[in-house]
Amino acid sequence: MLEDMLIPDDEKVIIDLHDMQVEEAKFYLERAIDTAEYKIKEIVVIHGYRQGQAILNMVRNEFKHKRIEKKVIPYNKGITLIYLKQKV
Repeated sequence: MLEDMLIPDDEKVIIDLHDMQVEEAKFYLERAIDTAEYKIKEIVVIHGYRQGQAILNMVRNEFKHKRIEKKVIPYNKGITLIYLKQKV
């Protein structure tokens, strides 16, 4: 897990889904993954948790994409870390 903390900024993307509807958030998240270069290893998804849990649940439980290697739920309840598969 320590190596995950050391991912350089040029190998990660941050996407903020606050104040979006679930379908809108899903669209932007899919687009971020679809257009991410293969050097991108991590997507930090900021979804919050105090204004409702619909987007949090979508990101953590329902959202699927062929490039997702794993999802990590850190101590910060308002974010989810998505690690992408690297091109073989």
